[in-house]
Amino acid sequence: MTTSAAERETGKLAIHAENVLPIIKKWLYSDKEIFLRELLSNSVDAITKLKHVALTEGVTAAAPAIDIRIDRDRGTLTVSDTGIGMSADEIKRFIAQVAFSGAEEFLSRYKPGQEGDFIIGHFGLGFYSAFMVADKVEVVSKSYRADDPAASWVSEGGLEFSLGPALRAETGTDVILHVAEADREFLDPARVEHVVKKYCNFLPVPIRLDGKELNDQKPLWTKMPSSLKDEEYLAFFHKAYPYEDDPLFWIHLNADYPFRLQGILYFPRFRHEFEVAKGEVQLYCNQVFVAENTQDLIPRFLTVLKGMIDCPDIPLNVSRSALQNDPYMRKISAHIVKKVADKLNDLFRAQRETFEKHWEHVHPFVKFGMMEDDKFYQACRPIVLYESTNGSLATIDEYLARNREKHPQHVYYASAADQQATYLQLFKTEGMEALLLPSVLDTHFIHVMEGKEDIRWSRVDSSVSEHLVEKSDASRVVDAHGKTLDDRVKERFEQALAATGLEIKVARLKSPDVPAIVVESEYERRFKELSASVGRDLGNVGKRTLVVNSANPLVERALQAVTTDRADDLCRHVLDLARLAHEGLQGEALAEFVARSQRLVLS
Repeated sequence: MTTSAAERETGKLAIHAENVLPIIKKWLYSDKEIFLRELLSNSVDAITKLKHVALTEGVTAAAPAIDIRIDRDRGTLTVSDTGIGMSADEIKRFIAQVAFSGAEEFLSRYKPGQEGDFIIGHFGLGFYSAFMVADKVEVVSKSYRADDPAASWVSEGGLEFSLGPALRAETGTDVILHVAEADREFLDPARVEHVVKKYCNFLPVPIRLDGKELNDQKPLWTKMPSSLKDEEYLAFFHKAYPYEDDPLFWIHLNADYPFRLQGILYFPRFRHEFEVAKGEVQLYCNQVFVAENTQDLIPRFLTVLKGMIDCPDIPLNVSRSALQNDPYMRKISAHIVKKVADKLNDLFRAQRETFEKHWEHVHPFVKFGMMEDDKFYQACRPIVLYESTNGSLATIDEYLARNREKHPQHVYYASAADQQATYLQLFKTEGMEALLLPSVLDTHFIHVMEGKEDIRWSRVDSSVSEHLVEKSDASRVVDAHGKTLDDRVKERFEQALAATGLEIKVARLKSPDVPAIVVESEYERRFKELSASVGRDLGNVGKRTLVVNSANPLVERALQAVTTDRADDLCRHVLDLARLAHEGLQGEALAEFVARSQRLVLS
């Protein structure tokens, strides 16, 4: 039973600040060093505001700068800026009221254009990160308004603070941290310099530590691509990744609509296909470093690239899970995926020769991306290259067009050219073309392709193409016992190899030099390989077939052998030769093959 609206009592949730502030101090950020990023970002915001006010109200602004000073004797770290400053009343609103964002109020009041777009703060919580490393924090500030006297705010991290007049003549703000004993590392200039270069290297305001300027200020992604040379892109890359080889190529992102996005993504050289898991795409917000591993924010396959993405509308202190579920971030991800695909397609069409040279390094990334993202699959499917046994690199459409008459919509491939050399030689003899897919990734990739397209993939040792078999009347001649040559070969080999459990088939291969080949069902073999990759050994599941070449002299000799033992030896030898060509021999099987070879040679 429910009561009426008139009978219900209303009220407000009671939130106790003494419980909230420790949570903010301890859990707002995962790493203590973030406090410096937040304070420097606040200083940049203050300087940006003063620039705008100087334009609209005609006030004089000092040269923009942020100074960090360390006093080991006093145990203080000071961040001082030449920004807009605050009056005593503004300090109360912007600092004494947790989560009241000065940036938000400024934007609502002034609605600035390009200059204001660089304001970083969103929630007004960043200042309190100072208490993660400081027992006591002082703020001394002078507003840009001449009539407002300088003010000082002091707090030791609790709910109590003091606010009063201060001596400061210049517009701007000093934030003075009395560093806690446990965090004295932040009084080490080298440690502070490291944090500044990590998080704030590209902020557009000079940041000085005891007079030494630390940051670059103008990242390459903020410049127009048309104004930049290759040498500048390479120099920027090597400054960020000093131990890496030259990248293959890069993409310069620069979007203003429907979202703001800038950045440069570099395609590194992958020395090994499993390096696709090792990337370093750095995420920035208004040139402030946010995260180094962005796999939770952009598609996983894009993180194998290197470079920087700057999204001005991402708040610095928002959680990754929120970003993952943010429609805005999903749109950014889709845009980046499209730009990457466009770059690959442009390079393929305009510089096919260069693209082919890069393919060895690029293909793991492209295939990995196509397996993870349907749109990327559709965009890149026409440009995926495969090495062919004819010595060229071909797209799947080029291969299918060349082989349409012999096997339409059917692709033959080899996963290990050396091991499957006998099969490839059979193909070459008949002018048949196969693709070489040596990568472990290819096994999974072709499975994905088959699920999307009406194309059948078969490894060269999975079946015997009719183009490899000679149609001969000789194999149909019946002897006095009513048996053909193929019948007699099949019978002889079945008797000798009954214990192996192999299915025996007989064919007259066009290449008489090959006594026999082992073939195995494509899909049964793939199933076993997939099971093995996850630690399940299925043993000899799936039947293998020995295709005996009735046109081979060694097979004929097995039929003509005087004794059963010699005939059996010859049949087993034919089998082992086929096994050698298929997967090799090891252990006892190899020792037996060597001993039998000696017997047959000496007999």
